[in-house]
Amino acid sequence: MSVDILSTYIYHLVFKQDTKNLRLISRLQASLVWTDEELAWDTSVYPFEEVILPVSKIWTPELHVTNGIVTTMKHSSRDLLLSSNGTVKHNVIINAEIACAVNMFNYPFAADSCPVAIQAWTAEGCGTYLQLGQLKNVNGSQGDWKTENAFYDTRLNRDDRNFIMVQLRIKYLNPFITLFLPSILIVLADVISFALPLGGGERNCFKVTLVLSFTMFLVILNNELPGDGHCSPIIRTHFCICLVFLVFSMLVSMVLTGIAAEGCREALSLSCTKCSAPKCTANEEEKADEEAKADISVVPLDASEEHTRMLRKVVNFLEVLGAQQLKRERYQKIAKRIDEIFFWFYFIFGSIYFFAMTYVMVNYTCQVNHFDFWY
Repeated sequence: MSVDILSTYIYHLVFKQDTKNLRLISRLQASLVWTDEELAWDTSVYPFEEVILPVSKIWTPELHVTNGIVTTMKHSSRDLLLSSNGTVKHNVIINAEIACAVNMFNYPFAADSCPVAIQAWTAEGCGTYLQLGQLKNVNGSQGDWKTENAFYDTRLNRDDRNFIMVQLRIKYLNPFITLFLPSILIVLADVISFALPLGGGERNCFKVTLVLSFTMFLVILNNELPGDGHCSPIIRTHFCICLVFLVFSMLVSMVLTGIAAEGCREALSLSCTKCSAPKCTANEEEKADEEAKADISVVPLDASEEHTRMLRKVVNFLEVLGAQQLKRERYQKIAKRIDEIFFWFYFIFGSIYFFAMTYVMVNYTCQVNHFDFWY
């Protein structure tokens, strides 16, 4: 025995799309019409064309969503309408939480389709068959997602595999402002920080602050990012690359600060001395005097020779100090030149990266199998 059920219309309402767990929460209001010959009567005996009966007194079909994790069907009314020829009219409400393998690769510019497979029970030619009528999409904008369209379709031209294909698109403004734009601004601030001088430590402190701030930003937003799947969001990779940019820029700035202060060999050597040039020079002079005093006997000098010796020590000290100053200026020029080259490399490469990443987010399409629940 089989019963044909005609769905004259279905109102489809999307409550929300759970971006984190990839769940579509949908509400369907269906108007059902079916014929039960055992309920027909002769109008000549009972002169009534239609009667209202309680739902609990007669058989009603059970509809379910095949790909729904949780599906509940409720009667919209305790009564239904029965005609003399056995035709029954009734309204039901179906609430379903559907596992949707939505393409989240382009997040926050994601757009994809999600099937809502509506079926009635049938097995080996016995059961109920569902015929879909008119579909109306109601209130297609909820939360971060917008329902662009909804339409009937069938799988493999089989009558028992009917579904509503819901086309969804994320409202990109909110996630763009809260996720993508901050990463651009932080990297831009890191680029502008090259205007700060290498000496003094202001630039290094600022870059360290940027790295720590971006790390905290990622920790806070970790629970807000979409879940992993076949087409996981590329914005996770984008955040990782931005963090690499910031850390690499910070390390280069620290190395260049050391080069400007102590030179290439001293900045890159772990065993370089930390004393300043005047202090080191003075220590060397004192050491030389002590060695001379140990090897040479004390000979009384007159005032002119003592004065000449003191002048010679002052001249030697000033010459060494001048040589150290010239060496430091040469190192600073080298560091400044390397800093300018790295700035333009960082700026050009970073600009190309952001343009390329935005293009991939908007235009690349990741293919998802939406019908793996049908085997």
